[in-house]
Amino acid sequence: MDDGIADLLHRVVATFGDLARRRMAAGDARLTYTQVRIIGTLEESPGMTQRQLSDSVGLSEAATSRALRTLRDEGFVDIITDPSHAKRRLASATPLGLAAFHASGTASATQLREWLIREGFPYDRYMADSQRLAELLGSLDQTPRPSQASATPVDTRE
Repeated sequence: MDDGIADLLHRVVATFGDLARRRMAAGDARLTYTQVRIIGTLEESPGMTQRQLSDSVGLSEAATSRALRTLRDEGFVDIITDPSHAKRRLASATPLGLAAFHASGTASATQLREWLIREGFPYDRYMADSQRLAELLGSLDQTPRPSQASATPVDTRE
C-alpha cells in the first residue's frame, strides 16, 4: 500500500479519535472513549472473548477487563460463560449498551456534518465516495491474488 495513502488515512482516523476524546472529556457523553470503542466492537462481533476484544481495540487484557467490569456493572455489557468451554467468558453489548453507544455518536456525527457543510465541504459526495471505496476495498477479498491468477498473459491494450 502506498505509504502516503496509509499516512493520510491514519491522520484522518487519529483526528476523529482526538475530537471524540476531547468531546467525551468535556462531559458531553455518558461513555468514555474506551467504552465506546468496546461497545462498538461488540456490536460488530458479539460474543468475543476478552483476549479477542483486547486485540481488536488495542488495549491490554487488564485494561479491557477493567472496562468490561464497569460496562457490565452499568448494564451495558453481558458476560456469559462459553457453553463449549467452561473457563472462557464471552462479552456482548446489551440493548442498553447499544443505545448508549449510538446516542454517544449521534450528536458528534450531526455536529461534524453541519460544520463540514457550513465550511463548504462536499459532505454528501464524500460520504457516497467513502461508501463506494469501502465496497471496492471489501471486494478485494474476492479478486484473485497474483499467485491465483492464470499464467496466461492478458493483453490490456485497446
